[in-house]
Amino acid sequence: MSEADAATDQNLAGKLGFKNGDLIQELGYDDDVDFDFRANLEALIGSELLTEDDQEVVDGVILWWRNDDGDLIDALVDALTTLDEGGVVWLLTPKSGREGYVAPNDIQDAAPTAGLHSTTSPGVCEDWAAARLVARRKS
Repeated sequence: MSEADAATDQNLAGKLGFKNGDLIQELGYDDDVDFDFRANLEALIGSELLTEDDQEVVDGVILWWRNDDGDLIDALVDALTTLDEGGVVWLLTPKSGREGYVAPNDIQDAAPTAGLHSTTSPGVCEDWAAARLVARRKS
């Protein structure tokens, strides 16, 4: 990878709003994830991503999700287990035309039931769409 490509990937990882020192938990890891994106995210935060087994309070969650992974609502609720107040869940789903594609309306239906709402959807990976999900504000 060229330096220009690495800088571009670093900027894409930076679009998630994380910074050096943040603790990020990764859920749904499999052999189809974007490994360059992961590596650049780890470089950005200065540490490895935490696994599904880690129970530390985290600043954010990266959830790789495919259409056949099960119940999205359950996965989103599980993603909130270790999330610090004010933290964010980034839901990454295969882009249209890729195996495992998740329709945006499926995300829009599942998020409110899990107590979340979608705020932005920046392009961060070549093959994966990203949706920023945050907890609803308390009234």
